[in-house]
Amino acid sequence: MLSGLKDQLLFLYKFMRAPKQIGSVTPSSVFLAKKMLESVPWGQVKNVAELGAGTGAITKQMNNVLQEETQVMLFEKDSFLRGQLITRFPDYTCHEDACMLQSAVQSEGINELDCILSGLPFFNFPEPLREKLIQQIQVSLKPGGLFIAFQYSQQMRKRLNQQFDIERIHFVPLNVPPAFVYVCRKRLP
Repeated sequence: MLSGLKDQLLFLYKFMRAPKQIGSVTPSSVFLAKKMLESVPWGQVKNVAELGAGTGAITKQMNNVLQEETQVMLFEKDSFLRGQLITRFPDYTCHEDACMLQSAVQSEGINELDCILSGLPFFNFPEPLREKLIQQIQVSLKPGGLFIAFQYSQQMRKRLNQQFDIERIHFVPLNVPPAFVYVCRKRLP
Protein backbone atom coordinates (compact mmCIF):
# COMPACT_ATOMS: atom_id res chain seq x y z
CA MET A 1 0.00 0.00 0.00
CA LEU A 2 2.78 2.40 0.96
CA SER A 3 4.63 1.58 -2.28
CA GLY A 4 1.51 2.40 -4.32
CA LEU A 5 1.06 5.75 -2.57
CA LYS A 6 4.74 6.52 -3.09
CA ASP A 7 4.38 5.76 -6.82
CA GLN A 8 1.30 7.99 -7.05
CA LEU A 9 3.05 10.93 -5.36
CA LEU A 10 6.15 10.44 -7.51
CA PHE A 11 4.04 10.34 -10.67
CA LEU A 12 2.17 13.52 -9.66
CA TYR A 13 5.50 15.27 -9.01
CA LYS A 14 6.90 14.14 -12.38
CA PHE A 15 3.68 15.19 -14.13
CA MET A 16 3.84 18.69 -12.63
CA ARG A 17 7.44 19.05 -13.83
CA ALA A 18 6.90 17.66 -17.37
CA PRO A 19 3.19 17.15 -18.19
CA LYS A 20 3.71 16.60 -21.93
CA GLN A 21 6.27 13.86 -21.28
CA ILE A 22 4.46 12.09 -18.42
CA GLY A 23 0.91 12.49 -19.73
CA SER A 24 -1.04 11.66 -16.53
CA VAL A 25 -1.23 12.65 -12.88
CA THR A 26 -1.23 9.02 -11.68
CA PRO A 27 0.34 5.72 -12.74
CA SER A 28 -1.77 3.30 -14.77
CA SER A 29 -4.39 1.46 -12.76
CA VAL A 30 -4.34 -2.31 -12.40
CA PHE A 31 -7.50 -2.35 -14.59
CA LEU A 32 -5.71 -0.53 -17.40
CA ALA A 33 -2.61 -2.71 -17.04
CA LYS A 34 -4.64 -5.92 -17.26
CA LYS A 35 -6.60 -4.62 -20.27
CA MET A 36 -3.28 -3.81 -21.99
CA LEU A 37 -2.08 -7.37 -21.50
CA GLU A 38 -5.19 -9.48 -22.12
CA SER A 39 -4.98 -9.48 -25.96
CA VAL A 40 -1.40 -10.77 -26.05
CA PRO A 41 -0.84 -14.51 -26.72
CA TRP A 42 1.92 -14.70 -24.10
CA GLY A 43 2.80 -18.31 -24.92
CA GLN A 44 4.01 -17.12 -28.35
CA VAL A 45 5.86 -13.97 -27.24
CA LYS A 46 9.64 -14.31 -27.12
CA ASN A 47 10.55 -10.60 -27.26
CA VAL A 48 8.53 -7.67 -25.93
CA ALA A 49 9.21 -3.97 -25.38
CA GLU A 50 7.34 -1.56 -23.14
CA LEU A 51 7.64 2.10 -24.10
CA GLY A 52 7.11 4.68 -21.37
CA ALA A 53 7.31 2.15 -18.53
CA GLY A 54 7.06 4.89 -15.87
CA THR A 55 6.81 3.43 -12.36
CA GLY A 56 6.30 -0.10 -13.71
CA ALA A 57 2.52 -0.41 -13.22
CA ILE A 58 2.12 -2.39 -16.47
CA THR A 59 5.50 -4.12 -16.08
CA LYS A 60 4.43 -5.47 -12.69
CA GLN A 61 1.28 -7.03 -14.19
CA MET A 62 3.29 -8.34 -17.15
CA ASN A 63 5.37 -10.37 -14.67
CA ASN A 64 2.24 -12.43 -13.96
CA VAL A 65 1.74 -13.52 -17.58
CA LEU A 66 5.22 -13.73 -19.13
CA GLN A 67 6.86 -16.99 -20.13
CA GLU A 68 10.16 -17.53 -18.33
CA GLU A 69 12.22 -17.25 -21.53
CA THR A 70 10.58 -14.02 -22.77
CA GLN A 71 13.05 -11.20 -23.23
CA VAL A 72 11.72 -7.86 -21.96
CA MET A 73 13.01 -4.42 -22.89
CA LEU A 74 11.79 -1.39 -20.94
CA PHE A 75 12.06 2.19 -22.21
CA GLU A 76 11.76 5.21 -19.93
CA LYS A 77 13.05 8.70 -20.67
CA ASP A 78 13.00 9.99 -17.07
CA SER A 79 16.32 9.00 -15.48
CA PHE A 80 14.94 8.67 -11.95
CA LEU A 81 12.04 6.44 -13.05
CA ARG A 82 14.42 4.43 -15.23
CA GLY A 83 16.71 3.88 -12.22
CA GLN A 84 13.76 2.60 -10.22
CA LEU A 85 12.80 0.23 -13.04
CA ILE A 86 16.34 -1.15 -13.14
CA THR A 87 16.13 -1.84 -9.40
CA ARG A 88 12.61 -3.29 -9.44
CA PHE A 89 13.00 -5.40 -12.59
CA PRO A 90 16.66 -6.51 -12.72
CA ASP A 91 15.97 -9.29 -15.26
CA TYR A 92 14.84 -6.77 -17.90
CA THR A 93 16.98 -4.39 -19.89
CA CYS A 94 16.21 -0.69 -19.52
CA HIS A 95 16.77 1.88 -22.21
CA GLU A 96 16.40 5.64 -22.26
CA ASP A 97 15.06 6.58 -25.65
CA ALA A 98 12.19 4.88 -27.49
CA CYS A 99 13.27 6.89 -30.56
CA MET A 100 16.24 4.51 -30.63
CA LEU A 101 14.06 1.40 -30.38
CA GLN A 102 15.47 -0.35 -33.47
CA SER A 103 19.12 0.10 -32.45
CA ALA A 104 18.31 -1.04 -28.88
CA VAL A 105 16.56 -4.14 -30.26
CA GLN A 106 19.59 -4.93 -32.43
CA SER A 107 22.00 -4.35 -29.53
CA GLU A 108 20.08 -7.02 -27.58
CA GLY A 109 20.57 -9.49 -30.44
CA ILE A 110 16.88 -9.49 -31.36
CA ASN A 111 15.72 -9.46 -34.99
CA GLU A 112 12.14 -8.32 -34.42
CA LEU A 113 9.78 -7.82 -31.50
CA ASP A 114 6.66 -9.95 -31.14
CA CYS A 115 4.84 -7.28 -29.17
CA ILE A 116 5.27 -3.63 -28.22
CA LEU A 117 3.29 -2.11 -25.35
CA SER A 118 3.13 1.65 -25.04
CA GLY A 119 2.10 4.13 -22.40
CA LEU A 120 3.58 7.04 -24.34
CA PRO A 121 1.25 10.07 -24.62
CA PHE A 122 1.64 10.31 -28.42
CA PHE A 123 -0.77 13.19 -28.89
CA ASN A 124 1.21 15.34 -26.44
CA PHE A 125 4.37 15.04 -28.52
CA PRO A 126 5.37 17.31 -31.40
CA GLU A 127 4.52 15.72 -34.72
CA PRO A 128 8.14 14.97 -35.77
CA LEU A 129 8.74 13.08 -32.51
CA ARG A 130 5.44 11.23 -32.82
CA GLU A 131 6.26 10.20 -36.40
CA LYS A 132 9.77 9.03 -35.45
CA LEU A 133 8.33 6.88 -32.65
CA ILE A 134 5.71 5.32 -34.92
CA GLN A 135 8.38 4.62 -37.55
CA GLN A 136 10.61 2.96 -34.92
CA ILE A 137 7.70 0.83 -33.72
CA GLN A 138 6.88 -0.16 -37.31
CA VAL A 139 10.41 -1.30 -38.21
CA SER A 140 11.04 -3.07 -34.88
CA LEU A 141 7.84 -5.12 -34.84
CA LYS A 142 7.58 -8.40 -36.74
CA PRO A 143 4.90 -8.70 -39.46
CA GLY A 144 1.69 -9.69 -37.68
CA GLY A 145 3.13 -8.51 -34.35
CA LEU A 146 1.02 -6.64 -31.81
CA PHE A 147 1.30 -2.97 -30.93
CA ILE A 148 -0.87 -2.17 -27.91
CA ALA A 149 -1.03 1.42 -26.71
CA PHE A 150 -3.20 3.31 -24.29
CA GLN A 151 -4.21 6.89 -24.88
CA TYR A 152 -6.53 9.28 -23.06
CA SER A 153 -8.50 10.16 -26.19
CA GLN A 154 -9.18 8.77 -29.65
CA GLN A 155 -7.20 11.52 -31.36
CA MET A 156 -4.53 9.04 -32.52
CA ARG A 157 -7.03 6.62 -34.05
CA LYS A 158 -6.76 7.90 -37.61
CA ARG A 159 -2.94 8.03 -37.51
CA LEU A 160 -2.58 4.55 -36.02
CA ASN A 161 -5.05 3.17 -38.57
CA GLN A 162 -2.77 4.43 -41.37
CA GLN A 163 0.11 2.34 -40.06
CA PHE A 164 -1.54 -0.69 -38.43
CA ASP A 165 -4.71 -2.74 -38.48
CA ILE A 166 -6.65 -1.67 -35.40
CA GLU A 167 -8.29 -4.87 -34.18
CA ARG A 168 -10.18 -3.25 -31.32
CA ILE A 169 -10.27 -0.29 -28.99
CA HIS A 170 -11.18 -0.91 -25.36
CA PHE A 171 -12.45 1.84 -23.09
CA VAL A 172 -11.12 1.59 -19.52
CA PRO A 173 -13.20 3.83 -17.22
CA LEU A 174 -11.48 2.59 -14.04
CA ASN A 175 -8.32 4.61 -14.58
CA VAL A 176 -7.44 8.24 -13.80
CA PRO A 177 -8.01 9.62 -16.35
CA PRO A 178 -10.15 7.04 -18.20
CA ALA A 179 -8.21 5.54 -21.11
CA PHE A 180 -8.57 3.86 -24.49
CA VAL A 181 -6.49 0.76 -25.24
CA TYR A 182 -5.66 0.38 -28.93
CA VAL A 183 -4.95 -3.21 -29.96
CA CYS A 184 -3.12 -2.91 -33.28
CA ARG A 185 -1.40 -5.43 -35.53
CA LYS A 186 1.42 -4.80 -37.98
CA ARG A 187 0.22 -5.59 -41.47
CA LEU A 188 1.68 -8.59 -43.25
CA PRO A 189 3.77 -7.77 -46.34
